[in-house]
Amino acid sequence: MESVELQPLFNNYHRKIAKIDLRFKRYLYSRINWDARIISIRGARGVGKTTMLLQHIQENYTDIDQTLYASLDDLWFSTHSLIDLVDWADQHGISRLYLDEVHRYEKWSETLKNIYDNYPDVSIVYTSSSLLIMDSAKVDLSRRQTAYTLYGMSFREFLAFEDVLQTDMIPLEDLLQNHIRYAMQISQKMKITPLFEAYLNCGYYPFYRESGEDFPARLRETVSVVIDTDLPAVENLSFETLRKVKKLVMIISERVPFQPNMSELWKQLSTNNELGLRMLYALDKAQILALLTSKAKNYRFLYKPDKIFLDNPNLMHMLCTVVNKGNERETFFNCQLRVAHDVKHPLKGDFFVDDRYLFEVGGRKKSFEQIADVPDSFLAVDDTEIGYGNRIPLWMFGFLY
Repeated sequence: MESVELQPLFNNYHRKIAKIDLRFKRYLYSRINWDARIISIRGARGVGKTTMLLQHIQENYTDIDQTLYASLDDLWFSTHSLIDLVDWADQHGISRLYLDEVHRYEKWSETLKNIYDNYPDVSIVYTSSSLLIMDSAKVDLSRRQTAYTLYGMSFREFLAFEDVLQTDMIPLEDLLQNHIRYAMQISQKMKITPLFEAYLNCGYYPFYRESGEDFPARLRETVSVVIDTDLPAVENLSFETLRKVKKLVMIISERVPFQPNMSELWKQLSTNNELGLRMLYALDKAQILALLTSKAKNYRFLYKPDKIFLDNPNLMHMLCTVVNKGNERETFFNCQLRVAHDVKHPLKGDFFVDDRYLFEVGGRKKSFEQIADVPDSFLAVDDTEIGYGNRIPLWMFGFLY
């Protein structure tokens, strides 16, 4: 293959990297072992995976053409193969490729395995916008790759992105023990309430800034792409089933957090339990829904969830006609804790974390009545800047990552 044939890829690469800003980096950036031969970065659409790849290139290559970024949904790949690209790179001394939207490439997992086995001097960092595709890979790459998951922005990251506050994350154990000291330090520097409300409305997805007033429409489009493009690529779903998936999202958005009556739900969707659970768990992996269960989730053996949330508060504001404050609080708590902790549905209370800590979530008048006398129990309370004892301001759980 002649170098001139790659000019469209290089042109697109140069346009993208010219717009990259290094001032703000996502929490995962510094945790990645960038020296690994194959790096997988998973995550929902719109959380900043592409930006992170381009930031790493800009920060580590004086000459950016010593490497190459390409998105596998580029039209270039309709007439060229990924092996063509890798072979050309290997011949021209390019030892690392950054590949986006890998799930859009047919037989992507088999191709990556072949690259790993046949091109020992080439390493790859790749992303996918859908956890569904990664988990459904026909070839096991686990022994060959180092895998990471990128979630949306935490409240802490939102404050840094807005250039309001730069601060390190607070480990959960440290937060539980020292939340008063941290809250006093942080609340002296800003008015927490309006910033927290702004985050709940639009701060989870970094693209809110460039979208402006169009953010709700952009987010709605993102959800549609996941359902219309990602789901059928993995689950081989019919048009009628995809229509049911959209209806399922809307039914749940009107009731979240939803304690499901499965037979009633399947009746509304005119479907059966097996297909209904497949749809629910697919949307969970795609980070549109968040299923809360009393035991560890297993995507091979599907069972009824105890509670169903939308994945994050921004989706609530986009999908729900009326945002219930109590539901919003629990959705926020769940999406902040699940990044680094095991979160389950308890017999009493709202959340059981790491098989040790019990949490009840509510407003400032919330009492310990429901979890009284339970060891390691805490209240996560809204509308509160500084807590006391085991009453912790809800917003502080946004500093965990």
